[in-house]
Amino acid sequence: MIFTSGLSKPEGPVLLEDQSWLVAEMGDDRGCITRIKPDGRAREIVAKTGCPTGLAVDGQGTIWVADSKPDSPAYLKVGLDEGIDPFLTSCNEDPLLFPNDLAFGPDGDLYMTDSGVSRHAIEPDGKLCENFLSLETDGKILRANIKTNQVEILDSGLRFANGIAFDRDSNLYVCETFTGWVYKYRISDDRSFGRREAFANVIIPGDRNGFLGPDGMAFDRDGRLYVAVFGQAAIVVLALDGKIEKVIATAGKYPSNVAFGPSGSKTIYVTECEHGTLEVFDTPQDGLPLHKNTG
Repeated sequence: MIFTSGLSKPEGPVLLEDQSWLVAEMGDDRGCITRIKPDGRAREIVAKTGCPTGLAVDGQGTIWVADSKPDSPAYLKVGLDEGIDPFLTSCNEDPLLFPNDLAFGPDGDLYMTDSGVSRHAIEPDGKLCENFLSLETDGKILRANIKTNQVEILDSGLRFANGIAFDRDSNLYVCETFTGWVYKYRISDDRSFGRREAFANVIIPGDRNGFLGPDGMAFDRDGRLYVAVFGQAAIVVLALDGKIEKVIATAGKYPSNVAFGPSGSKTIYVTECEHGTLEVFDTPQDGLPLHKNTG
């Protein structure tokens, strides 16, 4: 089912407490964060940031944004009725390249991915370059204290770091788009960060044509991981052991991210870039509640 259409390269869906939705519209004609009313029809622009990709909302209603605008990539803070406030524009004096996704952890810190290659490099003329898989990339996982702005690099060297999510045991999962891998990281009680573990590869064998690989993802309450595979027209559902349990076909070729619907609805909402829609699918279980820093 199509919940809403007419979006411009949508990404980063977030369900708000009033059952309205936030989505990032990455298209050059929009470059904004849009709020969609619960009926799926009425909508309004919350803020124009440039090229938003990932969104997260804290317990006070502030929107945290990963924005990959070519000339000024940054992680931003946006109030529903306020302006845009840059949060991070560099990491330990190194400039950000491609802020992509973000999520609050159980410790209250903000976990973020920087894909590790600039938009200028991957889309030099506004279109995907033919040799993008050969580009030098240094994708990173970052952790930031939102009160002090202290940031640390947890892992690096990823081939286009992308989607990010926490499971019910507070382990962190991150997508590596160019290779198709979803990695798992164990975080101990003292906040030490474990080594990179291969959890699953979600690229279905076949001819690879264009930009393809895992993008955004979300867990359900039973531990299944729903991964949007951009360019594959599919949501791949992974079981607790990382094996593919199910593949959900999307109407368009470019699903970019997922978020579960209201509690009790047993639905998942999918942003899809080819047709500019927010699609809805039934699921056997509700989503795992997201962590929200309360300030």
